[in-house]
Amino acid sequence: MSAHFGYALVALLVIIDPAGTAVLFIGMTPHNTAAERAGQAIKACIIAFIVLAAFGLGGEVLLSALGISLPAMKVAGGILLFLTAADMVTASGVLRATPDERAAARAENDVSVFPLAIPFVAGPGAMTTMVLLHSQAGGDVAAIAALQLALVVATAITLALLLMAQPVARLLGATGANVIGRVLGVLLAALAAQIVIDGIRQSLAGG
Repeated sequence: MSAHFGYALVALLVIIDPAGTAVLFIGMTPHNTAAERAGQAIKACIIAFIVLAAFGLGGEVLLSALGISLPAMKVAGGILLFLTAADMVTASGVLRATPDERAAARAENDVSVFPLAIPFVAGPGAMTTMVLLHSQAGGDVAAIAALQLALVVATAITLALLLMAQPVARLLGATGANVIGRVLGVLLAALAAQIVIDGIRQSLAGG
């Protein structure tokens, strides 16, 4: 169980990037009080957890209804994660919120649902990761429990850093946030490549 937990936790932390999300959060709420930021952070993490947990538990059923095999999902998900990783490393912004979305976020007082919960915490990459991790669990109750526990811990870490967004932003600065994002992007690219390889291998084996 510990191996499943560790693998799932690392994968979720890499794709969610709590430190980077905290920096973005403080940038979106320059005029909010500490209490308002705390309320938005808690709300966002609760929503993100529910979305990711539900997507993980029901994702395979949805795929089955659409006639999509798990190997195909692994390949597609791995490619998506790789594009996300490339975006993190190059900072091209291809898969991030659009300028209009960012402007809308700044115009609203409450950013907890959009874009903080979705897509910053529970984004396409995180949703895909949950489905892939559940598929790898293969119905093993212990492995599924470990995944859910990893999601709880990852969400808790994200919440903790969001609550400390102001000191985190001061500590990291723009350069620090960029460095962390690029390092996590490289790790995510390697994870994405492994997922694609596993999907192709499983497909060729008739799985």
